[in-house]
Amino acid sequence: MFHTRKDAQNELEFVSIEDLVPQDHLLRKIETYIDFSFILEKVRPYYSEDNGRPSLDPLVLFKMMFIGYFYGVRSERQLEKEIQMNIAYRWFLGLRLQDPVPHHSTISWNRRKRFNETNIFQEIFDEIVLQAMNHKMVGGRVLFTDSTHLKANANKNKFTKKSVEVETRSYVQDLDKAIEEDRNENGKKL
Repeated sequence: MFHTRKDAQNELEFVSIEDLVPQDHLLRKIETYIDFSFILEKVRPYYSEDNGRPSLDPLVLFKMMFIGYFYGVRSERQLEKEIQMNIAYRWFLGLRLQDPVPHHSTISWNRRKRFNETNIFQEIFDEIVLQAMNHKMVGGRVLFTDSTHLKANANKNKFTKKSVEVETRSYVQDLDKAIEEDRNENGKKL
């Protein structure tokens, strides 16, 4: 009998987001070994305790930034879209399938206003790397990289050993650049 799945998109299903994320997914391993709760005490001085509207959960905000940094998403708009579509990202952030993803402007505002002229992103990044090193998830010793488009020299006896420090500052600068480009393209004000 001839059959198509034409109407399958309109079916209702009860699903568990927990069951949709593979057990061996990298974000599951990160969630198992990295305790992100330290972020709450680090950012508490930047929030008002008794007035204003409720804020976006700081853990969600910083985990979103972590996803963007970790997976190389260089635009807050794109990060919002990626999280909307990726079930593992939603699981990692504690968002249900029907929960709205925080708007890219919320991420941007917090980054550019609330945490402006602070080292909070670097401090949080450093703590995450330290925890990862303690769990032997990263070595933290030496990084070898070749990012040029040249013919490779595969001689094992000829290489240059370099120590490279990666800072989150360049990631934040890339996000600022994307915002500025969007403003210029769409004639928006500062």
